[in-house]
Amino acid sequence: MNTKLDTNALNQLFTEARTFNEFLDKDIPDELIKELYELMKWAPTSMNCQPGYYVVVKSVDAKEKLNKALAPGNQQKSMTAAATVIIASDTQFYNHLPEQFPAYPTAKEMFESNESFRDTTAFRNSSLQGAYFIMAARSLGLDCGPMSGFDNKIVDETFFADGRYQSNFIINIGYGDASKNYPRGPRLAFDDVVEIL
Repeated sequence: MNTKLDTNALNQLFTEARTFNEFLDKDIPDELIKELYELMKWAPTSMNCQPGYYVVVKSVDAKEKLNKALAPGNQQKSMTAAATVIIASDTQFYNHLPEQFPAYPTAKEMFESNESFRDTTAFRNSSLQGAYFIMAARSLGLDCGPMSGFDNKIVDETFFADGRYQSNFIINIGYGDASKNYPRGPRLAFDDVVEIL
């Protein structure tokens, strides 16, 4: 039976976690990125479709390519982060369904024959997986700065030239410099956004 996480864990994941704009000059080992993926991959997606695809941009050359697609306000923060992760959707995710979701034998054909359903499913579930990526990163002691201020077309042409993958959003990851944080913004109240019927 599951038990409630302790306050320290909840603080690290939610109540004291921040979106970081500035990062310390500290590398993230590739082994930690692998550990992050191995943790987040267990989170749920519809029909276990797992359309997320992740490009971890760490090298100077790759960062310079990505920088051309970023909004001006996001360039410096991404260049100084240990890594920037492109969260993308695999438009051919359905090819994995015979192994990933054998409970529904015709799942592959269902998506393969319906482009709109395929694209909606890929986008929705890769968005979920991007959120899981953030929570897994936080749980392993990393800080995140998710962003949507970039040109998807340039990112896709640069990193996904064959057209199979489509960028969704990006996340700077690393060890945040809390001294550069803005004051924390408020959150909407329960009564403003939640109905229990």
